[in-house]
Amino acid sequence: MDERHKKILQRNRTNLVKELEPSSLYDLLLEKRVFTQDMIDEIQSAGTRRDQARQLVRDLETRGSRAFPLFLESLEETGQVRLVQALRDGSSLGTLQPSAPPVLRPTLQPLPIGEGVSLMDVDEKIIIPPIPIPPIPPIPPISPMQKRSTTPTPSPEGDVLRPKPQRTRKDSIQSYKMDATPCGHCLIINNVEFEQKSDLNNRTGSNVDCDKLQRRFTNLNFIVEVKTNLRQKQIRQELSALSKKDHSVFDCCVVIILSHGTEVSHNRFPGAVYGVDGLYVPVQHVTNFLNGQHCPSLQGKPKLFFIQACGGGEKDTGFEFSPEDETAPSCGGGEDNQTDAIPTSSSSDSLSMSDEPDARVSLPTPSDILVSYSTFPGYVSWRDTQAGSWYVETLDRVLSENASTDDLVTMLMMVNHEVSQNSAKGLYKQMPGSFNFLRKLFYFQPRAQEHQS
Repeated sequence: MDERHKKILQRNRTNLVKELEPSSLYDLLLEKRVFTQDMIDEIQSAGTRRDQARQLVRDLETRGSRAFPLFLESLEETGQVRLVQALRDGSSLGTLQPSAPPVLRPTLQPLPIGEGVSLMDVDEKIIIPPIPIPPIPPIPPISPMQKRSTTPTPSPEGDVLRPKPQRTRKDSIQSYKMDATPCGHCLIINNVEFEQKSDLNNRTGSNVDCDKLQRRFTNLNFIVEVKTNLRQKQIRQELSALSKKDHSVFDCCVVIILSHGTEVSHNRFPGAVYGVDGLYVPVQHVTNFLNGQHCPSLQGKPKLFFIQACGGGEKDTGFEFSPEDETAPSCGGGEDNQTDAIPTSSSSDSLSMSDEPDARVSLPTPSDILVSYSTFPGYVSWRDTQAGSWYVETLDRVLSENASTDDLVTMLMMVNHEVSQNSAKGLYKQMPGSFNFLRKLFYFQPRAQEHQS
């Protein structure tokens, strides 16, 4: 949109929010291709008429050069002439004068016809002077208190009372649309058996993680596909194939990688995951396959990545504290605990820098992406050979108990807290975390039988 038109909208935003009737515009703006159906749905989900008007004006500023005149055209077609006048003139709605009140003309009484006076004489010679009309004082605005004390009549389209949504949104933060069935694809890459040349141990217990997550995301209404024991090139090929799918009818996409990992040079998302051949793929390259540039059908939709792998070789021994308000740390087991770190490096000094040139390629802003890591960058991630990894076991349980009520970021905080209470061999700790570039709250849509799982 032209800068001049943006300024006009911004100058009039307050009054547009007060007066605009967005519901009458939706069909026209869709027909004129100012907005897509997804954008209209998003605006309608904003809440009250005022909230919808505010969101409509905000979104309008992001559209093309034809958006402003087409918006005016739509306002005119729906009879919102006062707004058209202000926006077309470039003035502020607050400076417009109210239209002149209708002139009340006096009722003319027939004159009595006396002697010597003809009807012709009356028409030609009798002049009735105009009666002065006192000005009508302006009606004072109704205060918020008065508004509360009266029963408002809802307008036919704008302020019709609607049933309350299932979840209460916080402030003006919206939620991502998540009503497609199924809601999207979920790719799980499970690397268990590593080639001898890789110098990496097999990941005993990873199949337990994989089975849990496959069941969980199936219950969360995803199309789940599992790929096992992939080399570096095959990991890239599977991600590329996922990015080339048509996600238009879906609302979300999920990628889960269970493998060994390490710390590498990065400019957005830290860490890398290994193929079974001992070659790695940086996490930021994993996310790039699904960003807005490489996967247009996922633009504006949430892309979620869950990484069960080490972020490096350091082992966290934790620190002492007084657990007055905390539950006592649980013990994650003894000799069955393994790590998903590379076996040769305990610091970033010896890490390969061969990927650095690719890591510096200029990329679009990673909006609508969340990457959840099983451990803090630089540290190992613990896995029980019988029960699976701490992170996946906790994530699966938290999703099972809370996905129908809580948003994703809140649930990941629960995971962080619970995993931080574990202790490997009575000594080592683990702290999951995430890099969150989501713009809205994200709620899963579990299937009806989810509570039975």
